[in-house]
Amino acid sequence: MKDVNLGSNSDIALSSGALGRLMPMHVILDSKGNITGCGPTLLRVLDDCQLTSRKFFDLFSVRRPTGVSSARKLSALRGERVQLDLKAKDHTFSMRGLCQDLSDSTGYLLNLSFGIGVVDAVRHLQLTEADFAPTDLAIEMLYLVEAKSAVMRELRDLNLRLQGAKQEAEQQALTDILTGLRNRRALETEMVRLIKHGRPFAMMHMDLDYFKQVNDTLGHAAGDHVLRHVADILAQETRASDTIARVGGDEFVIYLHGGDASVAESVARRILDDMLKPFTLDSMGFSIQCSIGIALYPQDGATLDDLIKQS
Repeated sequence: MKDVNLGSNSDIALSSGALGRLMPMHVILDSKGNITGCGPTLLRVLDDCQLTSRKFFDLFSVRRPTGVSSARKLSALRGERVQLDLKAKDHTFSMRGLCQDLSDSTGYLLNLSFGIGVVDAVRHLQLTEADFAPTDLAIEMLYLVEAKSAVMRELRDLNLRLQGAKQEAEQQALTDILTGLRNRRALETEMVRLIKHGRPFAMMHMDLDYFKQVNDTLGHAAGDHVLRHVADILAQETRASDTIARVGGDEFVIYLHGGDASVAESVARRILDDMLKPFTLDSMGFSIQCSIGIALYPQDGATLDDLIKQS
């Protein structure tokens, strides 16, 4: 590419190499809008060794000012900023530029940059620091963008971990550790929710018979095994929408949504039958006896304690 003269009162001659280093994204046009030269980065972006002699508007479209679609209209924008779209490598890049006359009146030079689209351009085109002018702050801006992205990712991950830890702590606070059932606090919370939404329910209150004897004769480990066995039976005989809680050592409460007494009685009979089925504990056969009472909300009370007393 020939040397280029720029200037007004006095000409400034630059070699094509020097111009490329100063303005790696420039494009030189003749008076008819044909490309007669371009900077090394733009050549790489367009990936076209035969870029010269191509028409500018075959590769670029001017977004602002509007209505610029010919070399004559583009030449009228000398000294003004323009916004363009460049189609390159199956991707459209928004660019900005400044048009300037060549001093020998053979055409004009358009110096381009990616503007705020530089992050997308660098990622898509795999540009490096060498593709920008030494005075261009784009790379420094990219470092800041990457640093900000890294910090935001860390903050997002931290927030997710904190949220997960909070949810886990809340679940633990509402869970009976031994059986995995709900605890009394969870039961009271669920009752408040049901009452707030005006939903009737049946409450089953269950106590194990002779449970203290199991602890006294076989030890607490055996007692814990019995409680977990009971929890499994209660889970099998109730619905996922029901609430099962251990509210004392051998005391359990179940909320059956719907408040149907006949349904509650049917569930209670199934539980009693399951409890009587033998199971093995330390090579010994056992069965469980229990007592179940039923109360209905709102007929039999409006608090957990009232319902337990009525059951």
